[in-house]
Amino acid sequence: MEQRKLLERELDILRDRLLLMGGEVELAVQRAMHALIQRDSEVANQVIENDRVIDRLELEIDRLSVEVLTLRRPVARELRMVISIFKITPVLERIADHATSIARAALELNDEPELKNYSELNEMAERALEMLQSALDAFTSNDSEKARQLIGKDEEVDKIYDRLVDNLMETMSKDAAKSIRLARLLFVAKNLERIGDYVKDICELTVYMKEAVFIKHQ
Repeated sequence: MEQRKLLERELDILRDRLLLMGGEVELAVQRAMHALIQRDSEVANQVIENDRVIDRLELEIDRLSVEVLTLRRPVARELRMVISIFKITPVLERIADHATSIARAALELNDEPELKNYSELNEMAERALEMLQSALDAFTSNDSEKARQLIGKDEEVDKIYDRLVDNLMETMSKDAAKSIRLARLLFVAKNLERIGDYVKDICELTVYMKEAVFIKHQ
């Protein structure tokens, strides 16, 4: 019985650390986009600096996961939960890396004349963040049905991305002087598109945790 209580307590700690990391990652994406749209280099630098905090959280969660696996030997649902958390943390870290890339692009753009092509980028970021928040909620509540529904929403991000690429390419063809700056916006858009892809991974792992099935290649 004591072992069972220890396992439950350590699983709660693992879940809490994952949610803390998820919150830091959400904030990183929000602040990176703020830095870009508001031309706020101070915030961009804060995003880049705070990536170390997210990296440390990933290492802590990895260590805790290994300890639970080796010392508590979870089975069935608890085992799937630890495996899922272990796999989700690098996904969150990659999303944070994309936020850092956006922040670095913001620093470069902030040194140049201002552009106005941000509405679709902002829409992409809002959709990607909504997906990330909902995916973490689905994981926390063990809601595989919600996770399945979210997987299809990545197509919305992809459609905005395709439209944005077409618009930016058309603008580049008409105004060569802006080509370098517009190319940086394309880079930002690609980072946001990848964030949507990674959210799908979180949803797929939530389904695995609840239903013990892999849906990645279905």
